[in-house]
Amino acid sequence: AAGGHNVLMTGPPGAGKTLLTRALPGIMPAMASAEALEVTKIYSVAGMLRPGTPMVRQRPFRAPHHTISHAGLVGGGRVPRPGEITLSHRGVLFLDELPEFPHSVLESIRQPMEDGVVTVSRAQGTVTFPANFMLVAAMNPCPCGFYGDPTKHCTCSPSTVTRYQHRISGPLLDRIDIFVDVPRVEYEKLTEDATAEPSAAVRERVEASRGRQRLRFSESKLVCNAEMGPVEVRDFCQRPLEDGAKSLLRMAMNQLSLSARSFHRVLKLARTIADLGGSEVILTSHLAEALQYRQRGAG
Repeated sequence: AAGGHNVLMTGPPGAGKTLLTRALPGIMPAMASAEALEVTKIYSVAGMLRPGTPMVRQRPFRAPHHTISHAGLVGGGRVPRPGEITLSHRGVLFLDELPEFPHSVLESIRQPMEDGVVTVSRAQGTVTFPANFMLVAAMNPCPCGFYGDPTKHCTCSPSTVTRYQHRISGPLLDRIDIFVDVPRVEYEKLTEDATAEPSAAVRERVEASRGRQRLRFSESKLVCNAEMGPVEVRDFCQRPLEDGAKSLLRMAMNQLSLSARSFHRVLKLARTIADLGGSEVILTSHLAEALQYRQRGAG
């Protein structure tokens, strides 16, 4: 939420992946006027502005079902209309049961995730819609959902698990910043009296982090750290990098075989972690935490 980073959560059924995502809007920062105007234009074109609501103030949260068509997700029709990725502009696109989405549909969001726009071509002409969204995806580790679970036996064969996990292509995974394992919730956690930190308190930290980013990008059109390109990564991530962090990054590049895209995504995530900690310099601890969010055994 603080940096607009893409997230993939993996865990057994009932662990709370969907609940966590549904709580995300409660900690998202408020939209600036320019962002609200962009979103309002989209919903106006789509005919989805609510009566008596001339301006959309809440960040969009879209959660299409995995049976959605290519046109429904990306946009299309005889008269091109915005799809779910455009309706998620400046907000969250939640894809639950990620491997269940058709391969062609998932591959179609790769370019918009990189460029922040989607182009729909028809015989009558070409339309470009904005699509600068934060992807939050959730999946089970296997078809039965219990691969690697410490208490419930997985009934899937190794080849079935491999085929299931390979439904999501490497290039798509390479565009995700944070990989989170969500384990089953133990009885003690469900019954303890301790009160969790309220969303309002988390949102304050997110807002403070976004405030630093607004100052950082005041002379550009960028809104958050996830939108940085190679030039901004060099200026705002590589230069304010602690010496120890540089050594760790070099080691990670060699041992994890990070792609150039993954290299930049790790640095952008480390920049956000530093912003949450109120630090202008990216410390070794910030970079180490960002590296721990990489996918296991992948760049």
